[in-house]
Amino acid sequence: MVCFSGSISLKTHGKNDIHDITESVQSQVSKSGVRDGMACVFVVGSTGAVTTVEYEPGLVADLQDAMERLYPRGIEYEHHRRWGDGNGHSHVRASMIGPSLTIPVSGGELMLGTWQQIVFMELDVRARSRELMVQVVG
Repeated sequence: MVCFSGSISLKTHGKNDIHDITESVQSQVSKSGVRDGMACVFVVGSTGAVTTVEYEPGLVADLQDAMERLYPRGIEYEHHRRWGDGNGHSHVRASMIGPSLTIPVSGGELMLGTWQQIVFMELDVRARSRELMVQVVG
C-alpha cells in the first residue's frame, strides 16, 4: 500500500471565489505513483469548501447566486455578534458544502465525469492564501 501526501497552494479573492483545482489534484495523483485507490482533498480552514461542479461561467454564477439565496450575507448571525468579523455566513456555507472530497483513482487517473471538475470555493469575506491537503492511498 502507498500513502502519499501533497498540497495545493491558492491565492483567493474572497466572497465566493471559485477555483478549478482538477489539474492540480491530478498532478498530485501522478506524483504519488498510485494507479488504483482514492484521492482525498481537504481544506485547511473553516471558511473554504471543496466540491465538484461543471466548471463553466454560467454554472459558477448559478452556484454563487444559490449561496446568497440559501445563506445570505445581509442577515444577522450569532457568529457576527460574538466575534464581529462579518463572516458568519462564510462559516455556515463552508459547513454545508464540506471541507473535503474523496475521488476514486483508476489507472493513475481521477475518475471524474466528462463535465465534472473539482473546485475549491473561497467563502470568506476577504482574500486569503489557502493550503489544500491532498492524500492519495492505493
